[in-house]
Amino acid sequence: MRVDLFDFDLPEERIALRPARPRDAARMLVVRPPDGLDDRGVRDLPELLRPGDILVVNDTRVIHAELHGTRDRDGSSVAVSVTLIRRTGPNSWDSLARPAKRLRADDRIHFGEGRENVCLVGTLDATVTANDGSGVVSLAFDMVDAALDEAIAAAGHVPLPPYIAGRRAEDASDDADYQTMFARAEGAVAAPTAGLHFTPELLERLRERGVGVATVTLHVGPGTFLPVKTDDTTTHRMHAEWGEVNAATAARLNAARAAGARIVAVGTTSLRLLESATEADGTIRSFAAATNIFITPGYRFRAVDVLMTNFHLPRSTLFMLVSAFSGRETMLSAYRHAIASGYRFYSYGDASLLFPAIGGTDD
Repeated sequence: MRVDLFDFDLPEERIALRPARPRDAARMLVVRPPDGLDDRGVRDLPELLRPGDILVVNDTRVIHAELHGTRDRDGSSVAVSVTLIRRTGPNSWDSLARPAKRLRADDRIHFGEGRENVCLVGTLDATVTANDGSGVVSLAFDMVDAALDEAIAAAGHVPLPPYIAGRRAEDASDDADYQTMFARAEGAVAAPTAGLHFTPELLERLRERGVGVATVTLHVGPGTFLPVKTDDTTTHRMHAEWGEVNAATAARLNAARAAGARIVAVGTTSLRLLESATEADGTIRSFAAATNIFITPGYRFRAVDVLMTNFHLPRSTLFMLVSAFSGRETMLSAYRHAIASGYRFYSYGDASLLFPAIGGTDD
């Protein structure tokens, strides 16, 4: 499909720079094809679901993946920044580097002054092992395993999305704001943002309603949120992300669906992982592997019945995914309504609760 079919105009003032406080005070647009739109709030979620339904949340934890340092070569230094995107070994990471064109194999990068005046000069150093020309640079750090993790946590910064970081500086509140209440398994470089709306109080009300909660893990990478740069969806390649659905969770979800309950994915990350773990007959299996599933209109959903998600970028793989779920024209109309009605977009923005297009959609 043509990528421009997923484009829309978004005024800059609709991009949220801070989350709602408290988290569950965010607005939520309910999209029910073909019935239309309903302006609600996240706190209305319990009454919008049925007893027996199961929310599936992503328990990945965002690491301090953004590092600033200097590249030294032949007596000259250049400031560089990297965002770690994928661990490849005990001391090695692939990263998005800026400026990547100034880096080549065997260059040394010294990552120094960190957060809260932590100084790791001489220890958190790395050697460039490869530069693939696309902006992805492979690094081998001088530290390994847990020691490396601790140093990255101390020296690194919260990897805020560029549409936030470009308009304000990271501060101490982002450490908590850009982490869900479910965060446990370290490894993400971007937050599963639909989960940011939950609070203990909302979770308790959902339990009182008889709605269950199950956890899966997908370590979110930055590629999920980037606009597609090709003209046609068939030529776009997704970044792979590692995920896990354990056997107990798979069995629980299969039993719930067999009993007539619905699987409600909290976020596109949970949805993409569940769809990756589901057989053609709809059976969810245990899964522990990388996935680069790319969902566009015409895809037949096998695992997920309802999707809670934020509002996404134009021309992004995530807007393509929600268009596949509820229909492209439906979602373009919903986004026009959201923009006109003052909904807040992107990672710190408001939510939507999407129901599938009746009989699927190819538009």
